[in-house]
Amino acid sequence: MFPLKLYQQDLKDTIRLSIPIVVAQLGVVLMGMTDNIMVGRMLGAVPLGAAGLANSITHMICSIGIGSLSIVSALVAQSNGRDDKAEINKLFKAGIKASLLLGLILGAISLLVAWQFDIFQQTAQVTALARPFMIILVISNIPLFLFIAQRQLCDGLANPKVAMYITVSALIINLILNYVFINWFGLNGAAVATLFARIFMAIAIWIYIKRSEFFKPYFDFQNLKDSGNELIKKILRLGVPGGFQFFFEIAAFASAVVMIGWLGEAPLAAHQIAINLASTTYMMATGIASAGSIRVGLALGQKSLDAVRRAGSAAFVTTILLMGLSCLLFLTANEWLVSLYIRDNVDVTSIATGLVIIAGFFQFSDGIQVTALGSLRGIADVNIPTIITLFAYWILALPLSYVLAFHAGMNVTGVWLGLSAGLTVSALLLTIRFFRKVKTVNIHEEKDNQPVTFH
Repeated sequence: MFPLKLYQQDLKDTIRLSIPIVVAQLGVVLMGMTDNIMVGRMLGAVPLGAAGLANSITHMICSIGIGSLSIVSALVAQSNGRDDKAEINKLFKAGIKASLLLGLILGAISLLVAWQFDIFQQTAQVTALARPFMIILVISNIPLFLFIAQRQLCDGLANPKVAMYITVSALIINLILNYVFINWFGLNGAAVATLFARIFMAIAIWIYIKRSEFFKPYFDFQNLKDSGNELIKKILRLGVPGGFQFFFEIAAFASAVVMIGWLGEAPLAAHQIAINLASTTYMMATGIASAGSIRVGLALGQKSLDAVRRAGSAAFVTTILLMGLSCLLFLTANEWLVSLYIRDNVDVTSIATGLVIIAGFFQFSDGIQVTALGSLRGIADVNIPTIITLFAYWILALPLSYVLAFHAGMNVTGVWLGLSAGLTVSALLLTIRFFRKVKTVNIHEEKDNQPVTFH
C-alpha cells in the first residue's frame, strides 16, 4: 500500500525546513542582485557589465569552497540521526578550520586571476573597472566562508532560522552601504559594502551560536582546537568533489560571460541582467536542495532506506513547484523584470528581455539538477555526480554554446541555448543516479515506513 500520509508529511517537513534556508540563500544572492541594480541605475551599462563579470569569476572560484562546506550539514544531520552530540561538536570545529583553509587557498587563486585579468580579453574599460572590484570581493570571501561553515551546524540541526535572520539583516546593511559607498567610491563602493555585510554575518552567527541555549548540548566552546584532523580530512574528501560540482556549473556560466563579452558591451550587460534573475531562483532551489540533503542525511543516520527515498522525492516535488512559479513569472513579466535594472538603453533592454524568456524555460532543469545533487550529497555520493556535471557543462554545454553563438550566428541566444542543453542533461542523469543509488545504500531497514523526525 502506497504510504500517502508519510509522503505528505515528508513534503510538509521539506517545505518547513526549506523556507528559512531558501530565504537565507536568497539573501546572499540578493546582495549581488542589489549591487547590480544599484550599479546599473547609478553608473550605467559598462560598470554593470564589469561588476557582473568580476562577480561571476569570483563566485566561480569560491563556489568550490561553498560546495565543499555544504557537506557539513549533511554530516551533522547524520550524526543527529544517531543522536551523537560529541560528533556534532567535532564537526563544527572541523568545519571552521576547513573554511579557513579553503578561504586562504581559493583566495590566493582568485587574487592571481585578478592580477592576470587581461586573459579574459574584455574591453580596456571593463578590465580596468573589474580588476579592483574583484580584489575586494575576494577579501570578503573569508568572512563569507566562516559564516557558511557555522551555518552548516544550524541547518544540519534543522534550526536554519538564525541564518535567515542574519542574512536578511546583512542584506539591509548592504543596501544602505551600497548607496553611501557607490556615491563615495564609484563601482568599488559596491564591493566594499559587500565586504562589511559579510563581516557582520560571520560575527553575528558566531555570537548567536555561542549564546543560544539550543546549541549548548552540542558544544564545548572552551576547546575549539580539539576538532580532529580526521574529520577535517573527511569534510575535504567528501566536500571537495561536491565543491567541484558547483564549480563546473558556475564555471560554465562564468565562461559563457567571457564569450558573451566578445560579442560586445550591450550583450554582456543584457546577459548580466538575465543571469542575475535566473541566479535568484537557482539559489532558492539550492535552499530546497540543502533541505533535501539534511533530511536524506538524517534518514540515513536513522537507518531508514524508505525514509531516504521519501526525503529525496519530497525535495524534487518542492523544487518542481517552485520552478514552475518562477517560469510563469519570467514568461509573463520579463519586460518589467528587466526594467528593474536598466531603462535608458534600448539595445540592452531588447536583448535582456529575450534572454529572460529562455531563462524561464530552463528553470526546471536547473532546479532539478541542484536538488538531485543535494539528495546525493545526503547519502555521501559525490564522485560520480562530479563526473556527470563535468560532462554536462564542459563537454556538452560550453562547446555547443560556442558553436551556436559564433558558427550558427545565434549570438548571445545561442550561448543560452547551449547552457540550457547542459542543464537538462545534468538534471536527467543526476535524478536517475539518485533513485538508482538509493536501492544500493547499505543501511538496515527496520525503521522503514517511519517518518523522519528531528531531535
